[in-house]
Amino acid sequence: MSNSIGVVWNPSKVEEAELRAAVETAFGDSIQWWETSVDDPGRGMAEQAMAAGCDTVLAVGGDGTVRAVAEALAGSDAALGIVPRGTGNLLARNLEVPLDDIPAALARIADGEASSIDLGWVDIDGTEHAFAVMVGFGVDAQMLVETDDDLKEKAGWLAYVEAMGRALAGTEMTGITLTIDDDEPQEVRGHTMLIGNCGMVQGGIRLLPDAVLDDGRLDLLLVSADGALQWMDTVRSVVWDNGIRRIFDREAVAVSTESTSHVTAERLRVELESPLMFEIDGEEIGEVTAFSVRVQPGALKIR
Repeated sequence: MSNSIGVVWNPSKVEEAELRAAVETAFGDSIQWWETSVDDPGRGMAEQAMAAGCDTVLAVGGDGTVRAVAEALAGSDAALGIVPRGTGNLLARNLEVPLDDIPAALARIADGEASSIDLGWVDIDGTEHAFAVMVGFGVDAQMLVETDDDLKEKAGWLAYVEAMGRALAGTEMTGITLTIDDDEPQEVRGHTMLIGNCGMVQGGIRLLPDAVLDDGRLDLLLVSADGALQWMDTVRSVVWDNGIRRIFDREAVAVSTESTSHVTAERLRVELESPLMFEIDGEEIGEVTAFSVRVQPGALKIR
């Protein structure tokens, strides 16, 4: 592996001395360093790292740092290495990167071979943003995992059902015009839409159970639960049909129900009846009324 290593790190997520010691143990002392800022979570630093000749750029921080670095590296020959230090660490989880263990994450980067994954792009008002995990509105991944710690310790995955119930209770239905690839637009209603490149969130719950990081497609989940019975149907679908059941049946495909719909696509166009808060890889960016999403196959090298 080349020694052209650049580190883009978030100083609010890790102690500098601890990080430098671990990185130098893994890669030696010929390392170039860039610190993120409030104004730039990592894209500009990753661009500087590539300009300086780094062929592997380590993103040390949470999902925001990882997304910013990935956006800069998209389509280049430079590889991304992830040292997860956030709360969600969603891409790291889907890639099975060791969590809460800096030396283990660095060892994986040092010893691993580079492979390519897809990257998603969402266009809002003419500006494109990359995403590695998922985008959408409504009951997002972060809300679903805001569980009671005591309940989680006692009840395991049932705690996530309780958290989902609290999140769903606060949602409102809206009209949606949805265009999938080159199909005709269709009118649907829902309160939650997630479009993702990978589908597992904290607790091992797979909101997008058929999502694959390198299949050249994005997966969509539309939730339209309205009332207690449909809410129970949604929980059963997410937790049982598309969760626990698939642990025992690896060949099973995602189950759509009256209140949950699963589709895959290369491109999607969404127009909303009323503005809703929108999220990119766990970060709220404000309200939107329309957006387009596309996949860039094999855009990102991962080490």
